[in-house]
Amino acid sequence: MAAHRLLIGLAGLMGAAGVALAAASAHGGDASRLASASAMLLFHATAILAVIGLLARGLLHGGIGFIAAAGFASGAALFAGDLTLRQYAGHSLFPYAAPTGGTVMILSWLAVTLAAVVAKR
Repeated sequence: MAAHRLLIGLAGLMGAAGVALAAASAHGGDASRLASASAMLLFHATAILAVIGLLARGLLHGGIGFIAAAGFASGAALFAGDLTLRQYAGHSLFPYAAPTGGTVMILSWLAVTLAAVVAKR
């Protein structure tokens, strides 16, 4: 499915960005924001791949699982993008961007739970 391939591609980009931010945080002074951004990208890239794999096996409800994976991608992008912009540009993406991204990621984890409960048996 094309949408699943898109999410897999986004997960790859998130993984690459997560590693790059981890390196930047290790070599930069006062780069704790970058470490947090890196962690969210890496964890949620892996979560996207896991959800797509579970969807392919029919272990999650298709629509809800897809929404969860898309939420991981968008939430992590908001969270990491905001922290990275604050680190390098000195300002946020928009007010409450990081907390919005965090909330989207939390809701996405709850959606994974729901997708497992209502999956076709």
